[in-house]
Amino acid sequence: MRTYRLVIACPDRVGIVAKVSNVLAAYNGWITEANHHSDNLSGWFFMRHEIRADSLPFDLDGLRTAFAPIAREFAMDWHVSDSGVRKKVVLMASRESHCLADLLHRWHSGELACDITSVISNHDDLRSMVEWHGIPFHHVPVDSSDKNPAFDCVANLVENQQADCIVLARYMQILPPQLCQRYANRVINIHHSFLPSFVGARPYHQAAQRGVKLIGATCHYVTDELDAGPIIEQDVVRITHRHNAEDMVRLGKDVEKMVLSRGLRYHLEDRVLVHDNKTVVFG
Repeated sequence: MRTYRLVIACPDRVGIVAKVSNVLAAYNGWITEANHHSDNLSGWFFMRHEIRADSLPFDLDGLRTAFAPIAREFAMDWHVSDSGVRKKVVLMASRESHCLADLLHRWHSGELACDITSVISNHDDLRSMVEWHGIPFHHVPVDSSDKNPAFDCVANLVENQQADCIVLARYMQILPPQLCQRYANRVINIHHSFLPSFVGARPYHQAAQRGVKLIGATCHYVTDELDAGPIIEQDVVRITHRHNAEDMVRLGKDVEKMVLSRGLRYHLEDRVLVHDNKTVVFG
């Protein structure tokens, strides 16, 4: 069923829900899903509604026009999207295949409603797997002495494909600040650790040395600050003293795949609202 997704963030006050509901009801808008959250610490209010597209007398632009006066009255940060328009996604990977393979499978089987326009990698190892799915593969090597030409190429590819979202499926290069800023809250990364613990390289080995009982993974938006962007999704798996670092890597990969796919799905369905460096996720 095709729906319009109305997503709102604004300073909290009395009457927001009533006003939004009234304006939708005035046009016979059929709300199929409604989510609200009031943050007492920040004083902000967050909302996500799905409205049946066939219940309204106008198209998406008509809904924007009808809603604009309410948005101005309440000083809303807002947008509305059409579930029938698939977002364009660029995947980026290096040599490890588990996250990329999982996303490609979910896309191929129809679990992820998006268009994967290409896969970009700094290595050529995963080309055959990607091309088997009928997706263009771009090998963009990164010279450690001068990374700018490679990332200029990446930026051009993403721009030419008019990508709505970039997913780092274990892409093992740090994106330059200008790319992070250009696609703020549209670059999704999976960190193979339960942030903020064990940042940087070899987190499972760090965890093994600390004797932890839980390991996990974190899906977050990429910012200028490494592994410190707004967190979208996390999960953990329990381990014991019997597990060594190699066991943790194996178990961790399973968690990474699940967390990344869930985080991407939330993003594709406009369920993630970013405020400061935190998120509200209407799962």
